[in-house]
Amino acid sequence: MTDTPTQLFIGGAWVDAADGATMPVDDPATGDVLCHVADAGPKDAGLAEEAAVQAQEEWARTAPRVRSEILRRAYEIIVERTDELAHTMTSEMGKPLAEARGEVAYAAEFFRWFSEEAVRVDGGYGTLPDGRNRMLLSRRPVGPCLLITPWNFPLAMGTRKIGPAVAAGCTMVLKPAPQTPLSSLALAAILKEAGLPDGVLNVVTTSRAGEVCEPLLRGGRIRKLSFTGSTAVGQLLLAQSAEAVVRTSMELGGNAPFIVFEDADLDKAVDGAMIAKMRNMGEACTAANRFFVHRSVAEEFGRRLAERMGALVVGPGTQDGVDVGPLIDRAGRAKVEDLVADAVERGARVLVGGRTPEGPGCFYPPTVLTDVSAGSRLMQTEIFGPVAAILTFDDEDEVVRRANDTPWGLVGYIFTEGLDRALRVSERLEVGMVGLNTGLVSNPAAPFGGVKQSGLGREGGRVGIDEFLEYQYLAVPVR
Repeated sequence: MTDTPTQLFIGGAWVDAADGATMPVDDPATGDVLCHVADAGPKDAGLAEEAAVQAQEEWARTAPRVRSEILRRAYEIIVERTDELAHTMTSEMGKPLAEARGEVAYAAEFFRWFSEEAVRVDGGYGTLPDGRNRMLLSRRPVGPCLLITPWNFPLAMGTRKIGPAVAAGCTMVLKPAPQTPLSSLALAAILKEAGLPDGVLNVVTTSRAGEVCEPLLRGGRIRKLSFTGSTAVGQLLLAQSAEAVVRTSMELGGNAPFIVFEDADLDKAVDGAMIAKMRNMGEACTAANRFFVHRSVAEEFGRRLAERMGALVVGPGTQDGVDVGPLIDRAGRAKVEDLVADAVERGARVLVGGRTPEGPGCFYPPTVLTDVSAGSRLMQTEIFGPVAAILTFDDEDEVVRRANDTPWGLVGYIFTEGLDRALRVSERLEVGMVGLNTGLVSNPAAPFGGVKQSGLGREGGRVGIDEFLEYQYLAVPVR
């Protein structure tokens, strides 16, 4: 870890926290401390904000092609350093190296995508209805942004926010999760190497999120907040953003239904379940949370899924052959343990897993539960762990009603061989994304986001840059 920066990145320089504070970064596979990084306080946040504000005007005037080429160079550097970045990610977050390499490729793609979108920002021109005036529309950067990223995809969530901000001409203050600051610091170093001007991106690592973020949101100089994290924290940040009317986009919690109809191809359904449930050890907002399986195929589906889950190898992500790494920390594992215990107390049967292994680290085995009661806490809580909870249903109307019976609406998964049913149920699900006969929906070229308490706005796709742009209308009289 010696090659990864551990200081704050402010105004293009690596600096210590003003009060000299540091915080540990732990290895969730062992509990050992990997290193210490600077722990920013309010003064550091103010300096980062000032750097972003001072850089904004000139950066907004920078030619789109210049911004595009910076992102393209950063994309190429990330690809070249895949193994280095993957090891950093696995060390601080725990995911197996193969999966970490996959995230590096996914993260890099956001920079490539938005390097292409940077030169495609358009406007408009037209005649107003009175015939005597013309309308000229231009689009311009919203201004300095506060970007807050989670720990579960520490590199990709950074590029998914930084990419469109750079492409649009916005400056940024990035606050990564305290559990995984190293990937964000490595990303800042790469962008500096790629030619990003000083002050455009500033990174403040901190264990004091409230002290750092609230003054920025209430101060009036930050004009955009992009947050990925829990719904509870998102609601707090929305309240803090209201005073200065900060524009917000948020990707919050999920409670994804995974629906298997009686006509589903069970091979496809089990393959999809393994992806939708076990990507990132289940620590993903898109993870399948509630498995609704038609009664006629529930036993067979549960048996097959338990066989596949039970065959996965659990261990440190740096070891060859490991499929499932540790959860992020002991609190995260304790939550999963409590949810499984509650479900079992309410009558659920454990088909595989369900017992915490002895020894160091935050490991929890892949677990399949069947006969799960609808009243179990894990039905209304984002599990964020490798636990598949199976419930049965008998008809389409019933399963749609139960799938929608949640305050969240990020993603849903449908497995059926009937096109009519696929379209009908997709349109009835209250979600922002649907995986039809697939367990993977995330793609940089597609708009990512949800409805209800799963968030506001979209990231990625052609619309991803819109979150960082404002319209200006110019009225032109013609005599």
